[in-house]
Amino acid sequence: MTLREKYKVKQVINASGKMTILGVSRVSDIVAAAQKEAGQSFFEMSDLTEKLGYHIAKLLGTENATIVSSASAGIALSVCAIIGQGSMYHVYHPYTTNIKKREIILPKGHNVNFGTGVEIMVNLGGGKVIEAGWANECSLEQVEMEINENTAALLYIKSHHSVQKSMLTVSQMAEVANKHNLPLIVDAAAEEDLTKYYNDGADLVIYSGAKAIEAPSSGMVIGKDKYIKWIQLQGKGIGRSMKIGKENMIGLVVALEEYLANGPESKESQESRLLPFIIKLSAIPGIEANEVKDDAGREIYRASVKITFHNIYGKDVVKQLESGDPAIYTRNYQANNGIIEFDIRSVNEDEMDIIVKRMLEIMD
Repeated sequence: MTLREKYKVKQVINASGKMTILGVSRVSDIVAAAQKEAGQSFFEMSDLTEKLGYHIAKLLGTENATIVSSASAGIALSVCAIIGQGSMYHVYHPYTTNIKKREIILPKGHNVNFGTGVEIMVNLGGGKVIEAGWANECSLEQVEMEINENTAALLYIKSHHSVQKSMLTVSQMAEVANKHNLPLIVDAAAEEDLTKYYNDGADLVIYSGAKAIEAPSSGMVIGKDKYIKWIQLQGKGIGRSMKIGKENMIGLVVALEEYLANGPESKESQESRLLPFIIKLSAIPGIEANEVKDDAGREIYRASVKITFHNIYGKDVVKQLESGDPAIYTRNYQANNGIIEFDIRSVNEDEMDIIVKRMLEIMD
């Protein structure tokens, strides 16, 4: 009996991408075996945390790193760590009114909902969001004008959820941070480049373990040694509610080693799998299918389907795909415009055929 049969849950075809609502990624057999060994072993957890952190730092060329339960936890813990600056009083009283320096400045177009709000995670860490610029524009000067004696850090969200146009770069944000002697936190949860933002000048960079790296549920924060140690200290404070198990800690490191050895799926590989899929979708009446690149600039290529029948709405198609068994999840950010995207990184050939069949049934 499979897990789906035992617990009576639907099969899911994940053509949405590496999304938290679907369990994010599949782990490899090597990662699963490492999780099993870790799960059947004991460790001094503080020692394991420290040793794995320095191991990750060596792999990525940073001063230090630490493993956290998720990228969103990484935001809250980074903010809390920087506000507290290593104070044990703060660890036990994270929201004390004795500390006034709590403002976290980020571009207004970066205060987005990624499943929860960026501002919620900042607030959880005891910070207060200060938005710089406008929803569709933020310059170096607009960030700088928000800095005052209560500013604790700058925050940059590198994500497809964020506004892309007319935004300053990470390097420019780092320039402002250095000028005012402030730390810069970069949330790069789903990004595939694990060194760029640190090399661009960020003091802390947050990644999801389960997305590009294809680890089990986890996250990691890389960066300057002082700040990483302050984050680890939060395990005795708000981080206690965000702790991660030994199995997933080891799983993340092994997945990271695999990722660094093999890299993400190449453009050529993605396109070779996409082309037959797009041809089959294009043969369905009422559909125009094309290849598109990720709009946030990552080397991710997808099938974009435009519904050309005026009496069929994209949101209705999405609803029918998700309500079936297997449930098919897509990228539906433009469904209101009749455009649905299929991310095939976690989809095999048999599943692509199921998608084509379902799309044909819906369009009929």
